[in-house]
Amino acid sequence: MSNSTITHQSSVCYHCGDKLPAVKLSYDEKDFCCVGCQNVYQILSENNMCNYYAYNDTPGQRIKDDGHFEYLDEPTIITQLINYKDKENSIVTFYVPAIHCSSCIWLLEHLYKINPAIFSSCIDFLKKEVTISYKHEKVSLREVVEVLNQIGYEPLISLQDVVKEKGNSVNKQLIWKIAIAGFCMGNVMLFSFPEYFGLSALEKEFQYLFAWLNLAFCIPVTFYCARDYFTSAIASLKQKFVNLDTPLALIIAVLFVRTAISTIFNDGPGFGDTLTGLIFLLLMGKWVKQRTYHHISFDRDYRSYFPIAITTLKDNREKPVAISEIAVGDRLLIRNGELVPADAILMKGDAWLDMSFVTGEAEPQQKVLGEIVYAGGRQMGEAIELEVVKPASQSYLTGLWNKEFYKTDFKKKSFNDSIAKYFSIGVFVIAFAATGYWLWQNDSAKAWSAFTAVVIVACPCVLALSTPFTLSAILSVFDKKGFYVKNTDAVEQLADLDTVVFDKTGTLTSTHNSEIRFEGNLTPGEKLLVASLLYNSSHPLSRQVLKVLNPSKIYAIAKYNEVVGKGIMGVVNGRLVYAGSKRGIPFEVESKENGGVHIMIDEMYKGCFSVDQQWRDGIAPLINHLNEDYDLKVLSGDTNKDEQMLKSVFKPSTTILFNQSPHQKLEAIKALQIRKKKVMMLGDGLNDAGALKQANFGVAITDNINNFTPGCDAIMSGNALGLLPHFIQLSKDGLTTIKISFAIATSYNLIGVYYAVQGTLYPLVAAILMPISTITIISFTSLATRYFAKKNGLK
Repeated sequence: MSNSTITHQSSVCYHCGDKLPAVKLSYDEKDFCCVGCQNVYQILSENNMCNYYAYNDTPGQRIKDDGHFEYLDEPTIITQLINYKDKENSIVTFYVPAIHCSSCIWLLEHLYKINPAIFSSCIDFLKKEVTISYKHEKVSLREVVEVLNQIGYEPLISLQDVVKEKGNSVNKQLIWKIAIAGFCMGNVMLFSFPEYFGLSALEKEFQYLFAWLNLAFCIPVTFYCARDYFTSAIASLKQKFVNLDTPLALIIAVLFVRTAISTIFNDGPGFGDTLTGLIFLLLMGKWVKQRTYHHISFDRDYRSYFPIAITTLKDNREKPVAISEIAVGDRLLIRNGELVPADAILMKGDAWLDMSFVTGEAEPQQKVLGEIVYAGGRQMGEAIELEVVKPASQSYLTGLWNKEFYKTDFKKKSFNDSIAKYFSIGVFVIAFAATGYWLWQNDSAKAWSAFTAVVIVACPCVLALSTPFTLSAILSVFDKKGFYVKNTDAVEQLADLDTVVFDKTGTLTSTHNSEIRFEGNLTPGEKLLVASLLYNSSHPLSRQVLKVLNPSKIYAIAKYNEVVGKGIMGVVNGRLVYAGSKRGIPFEVESKENGGVHIMIDEMYKGCFSVDQQWRDGIAPLINHLNEDYDLKVLSGDTNKDEQMLKSVFKPSTTILFNQSPHQKLEAIKALQIRKKKVMMLGDGLNDAGALKQANFGVAITDNINNFTPGCDAIMSGNALGLLPHFIQLSKDGLTTIKISFAIATSYNLIGVYYAVQGTLYPLVAAILMPISTITIISFTSLATRYFAKKNGLK
């Protein structure tokens, strides 16, 4: 490490951009305002991470002393802050207000280069959050925070609900930019009035002065208020990609250069009014977008119904409640395969937890009584009882749901991604073509006007705004009807399907009104044994048989094992009990019942609970509706005893397969996708997790049970299944709305470009047309979404 020197030249800090003090520090031929900024540069330099400075000039934050983090060594504080902890790893999420640009994302995603014990860091740019996974044996939580502080990203740590607190705050920097842009725009418009209404002899004397004043007001608007557009465009070009900010940055640059040249050479009024007006409107649009996204995010995180039910215990009675109703101190019952919704203490039972939802690692982890169990774990054994120590966070579960390791290769690119680069490239091609034509005609004035007007008129604002606004509005409609889709990209997947695959039990049929009868011989004591075994299972049939048995007490269980698609087994009160399908019994039985729940105790067959399942309400109209537009298939894990019932509803050509294991269902979905089919899979989320994950759009159907699977794209309340065609149609209407908005924008652009390429479009006209176009499109998408939701019976 080279030595730093002290010099006395005045400039700005290479790291944070603050003005240098009279006595500054220099290192590696670069100047710094303090030891903290110099240390950050040294850290980045030593880890070959100086690309951080390539994305933006002086992107860092001034460093604060990290001596105030001692409290993060307290175990009680650590427990309240972290999301997850096992023997080796911990996960924590921080709100970092300093996140503001692409350099921030790049640096924070490369923390592992600074400290190898930090093995993962993911950034949510809109929420300004960073989720860090680290080896707590090698680095403490305090040291993680100190690393963030040392590189200029001190987290805002609050033991209250940080998300709710920060959501009420406004981006002050954006507000300042809007205020400055608005002030400058007003003054430029004021000085431009004489141009608008014709110059009198007196006003002509001040024309040159007014032009220079307008240029002066354009400087802070261009280089401060619009800076983010330039940095974003430069970063995208370095990555060999043309994003939506690129043409906007070009528009702003061209307007400023044109205005400066016109002013310096006294060649007309320039485009100062258009420039300041454009930037003001863009910033206002950004503010409105942030506020809208915040509202949508808050609505989804804290008001929407995440349709899985959690079983609470009070006075030894079970009561299903929504996640949002869980409070600290509640006693929860978590059965095999069910999700732990909140951080809690293990009070009863043997906990083996699959934490892949949180960490991506599938190895189950054992917990002992009194140990903390973290939200997002899935119990893989007997039923356990937990006591909640932290309020449930729906936003945390939704964030886990959207992690990258649950995505497949068959997902379709969004419409916005597909069209964005072509839109931007098209603007450049037309602008340069028009310029080249007029230069060929030896008319440089028209060439300059044509280039300027084309990039002004062909504004891509509609592309940036219409898609997220439309799809987010559709998500809100879905949420209110019991159809919880994980993100806007999934809405586009929903609109692009051609095949629908159903599971039978718990999807097409409901166990709530099923008729259950027992064929065999069970003593009252044996019924208690069977009930105690079924108590641990979350399968819909297990729950229904348990209701019929209505046990007076539940025995403890040992060696509980559940084989998906076959059945469950365990030692109850010293006796080996099995409940499940007929194929799970290792010997021939006399029962003619191929379906149902077969019972074996101490390797002796005891009989079968026969279940006559009933169709869900509205299934026949649902199938008839879907038959018109989709290729329907049924993949059932049950026997074929209900084959005739299924054939009475589905078309004769429908493929109906029985005795399908979870693996066979997964392979069937893959086979369809290899044939270029775009598949929706609907299942119970328990036996169909692999197939739901593999499908282009997977839906877990829930009936007041905790059967959420992270591989699915949506959770649907069972009583909303009849609305499925309406949900699909609204997603299609949403894409139609977006495409119509593009058609409107294209028509506007074609008309505008027609005049622009002729060099006859005046600055004032361009300034008026641009915001009118944006307002028109946003209004159209909002009204169209409401109209289509009402048309589809979803309002």
